[in-house]
Amino acid sequence: MRGTPHPRRRAASVALGLTALVILGAYLGVPDDPARRPLVVNLIDAVAWFMGGVVLLAMREGKAARSSRAVGIALLTGSGVIGLVFVSGLTGPKMTPGYPDLLFLLPLVALGAGFASEIRHHVPSGDRRELATDAALIVSALMAAGYVLIRPDTIRGDISASAVTFSLVSAFLIATYPALAIWVPTRAHVARAVVFAGLGAAVLTFGWQWTRMSHAATNPAVELPIALSPLALAATYLVLRPAKDLPRPSRFARPILTSVAVIAACAALLITGVLGDRQGLTGLQTSMFIGVLALAVAVRIIANQITITQASESVRKALLQKEEALADMDAALDRVREANETLKVSEEHLRLVFDTAVDGIVELDANDIIVRTNEAFCQMVHLDRPTIEGQRWQTLAASLDGADARFADLPSAGQAQLERTDGTPLYLESRVSDIPTVPPRRLVLIRDVTPGKAADQTIRSLLKFLQEKDEDRTSLLRRTNSAIESERNRIARDLHDGPVQGVSAASLSLEAALLMIGAGDVDRGVDVLSKVRKELADEADALRALMSGLRPPVLEERGLMPALREAVTRFGIEQGVETDLAGTLPRPLSADLETLAYRVVQEALTNAAKHARAGNVTVSVETTATSLRVEIEDDGRGFDSAMTREFLRQGRVGLASMRERVELANGTFVIRSNPGRGTSIVATLPVDAPADVRVPAR
Repeated sequence: MRGTPHPRRRAASVALGLTALVILGAYLGVPDDPARRPLVVNLIDAVAWFMGGVVLLAMREGKAARSSRAVGIALLTGSGVIGLVFVSGLTGPKMTPGYPDLLFLLPLVALGAGFASEIRHHVPSGDRRELATDAALIVSALMAAGYVLIRPDTIRGDISASAVTFSLVSAFLIATYPALAIWVPTRAHVARAVVFAGLGAAVLTFGWQWTRMSHAATNPAVELPIALSPLALAATYLVLRPAKDLPRPSRFARPILTSVAVIAACAALLITGVLGDRQGLTGLQTSMFIGVLALAVAVRIIANQITITQASESVRKALLQKEEALADMDAALDRVREANETLKVSEEHLRLVFDTAVDGIVELDANDIIVRTNEAFCQMVHLDRPTIEGQRWQTLAASLDGADARFADLPSAGQAQLERTDGTPLYLESRVSDIPTVPPRRLVLIRDVTPGKAADQTIRSLLKFLQEKDEDRTSLLRRTNSAIESERNRIARDLHDGPVQGVSAASLSLEAALLMIGAGDVDRGVDVLSKVRKELADEADALRALMSGLRPPVLEERGLMPALREAVTRFGIEQGVETDLAGTLPRPLSADLETLAYRVVQEALTNAAKHARAGNVTVSVETTATSLRVEIEDDGRGFDSAMTREFLRQGRVGLASMRERVELANGTFVIRSNPGRGTSIVATLPVDAPADVRVPAR
């Protein structure tokens, strides 16, 4: 709210004070001349009303500005009417009561606008009609009573107009703003109500004197309120600024104002009925006054009924809304109850999930103090829950036996290790989640990853083993290919240097024999043919020996056991060691399986001859319904079986070749050897091995 600047307010206050002093001095200094005193008093009144109106129009007080401007216009209008009275007194005969007095009703228009503005800004909308109706009833009652009191016994029509004017003006001043002060009892409204009431009483007294033509402008109780009231009214607007938060109407305001209105109406009816005949009112006039008052009372009753009906309807609606609100509240309470039950079930479920979780769960506050934990974490650290909860995480880490240095930083580091009671390690991993509470907390999820670590190590070992096996297989394949190629070259050389050369020589000898026989030298030709026959027989023996090296004829003709017996016997004779072959074959085996078993024994004997330096070699053959087991054992110097891969790198592919052949046939190959304790080679082959397994010949 924008207020009047302080210098301007002080200037207005000083002007009002000086004007009041001047008026008092002028009033006291005016002589009691019946001809001159009324004119001077009129001039004083005009100046006072003009000054009050100017001050009010100059004010800027927010919501109060409209009311102050309306009252200021009313004061200026009143000043103009009083000024006309003064001018007419200077230029004409002495004024008497008459129709010109109706001009004093003009200020009421502006005062009514100001009163309406006050009601709009200071009274709730639901109470405005009731306040206006009560004020109108009081105005009507006071006007009727004032008219009866002001009206002289013998009256003319023009005097009756004066009586109506002053009774209406005084009734409006006495009723309207005091009624507003009862409804909104602020200091400003009470002060204006007092000023308006005093002015109304003075106007009523002036009207009583004026209609009886006894006014001499010498009564201070009448003249001073009329002169000073505009200044006092302007002072109330200037000094008593309206409060920002106006008080709500008191619960006693409505009954007090209604009671005053009814009492005023009854008093007006009583005065009209008792004093009407004495004041010269005719029966028609008395009936009109009574009818007007009765109509005003009826209007008030109707307004009251409307208010009561509206209030009842509001109460009914409020009760319905209350019932609906209660029903909604009951439904809401039911929903809250159901939600509470659901929350209880959810809380129990969450607590059960928390306690039965496989992973360890720890809740930490902002200072890393353990608020709660579950049973899984207690089992990890081998402590009970009361011992853990309430400790700082670092304190707990320091008190644990077998915890590594990373355990103290497990929530942030993410990994740590504990030692179990049996000495085995327990590997832990953690994940941290922030809990958005006040104050904030953290939830640490701790998982036992020991099986994963073991599986990872196993996978790494298997991967390394497979890599080594792949390297061995690659090296063996390379060595095998080289050996195959070397064997082919050897066979080619043996065929070229032996049978091929012999057959070529025999072919030449046959041509020479043919020439000799053709020439008639039959004896020499027969000798040459005899030599050719002997050479071809030698080459046939050489071819048989070569074929026997590739695949023993005895294996082809008589089977595995005779072939092994021949090979073992020949090995013993050639190497000068004791040999023994044990076992039988109860049923025939596939040719591929017999060849594979024979090659394993053949390669084992070859390795024993090269490296074992054994004195005794034993070969045993056993069969079951599903497998063939071949074991070659010697009492030689032995070796470290872990050096097998090193032998392969050195080019000694015998053991790797045997293993490869057996595993290709879906069998198992085991070497048991220690330095100085001999060697045992066991090959287990399935008897239902695929028939298309072909083993490269050595």
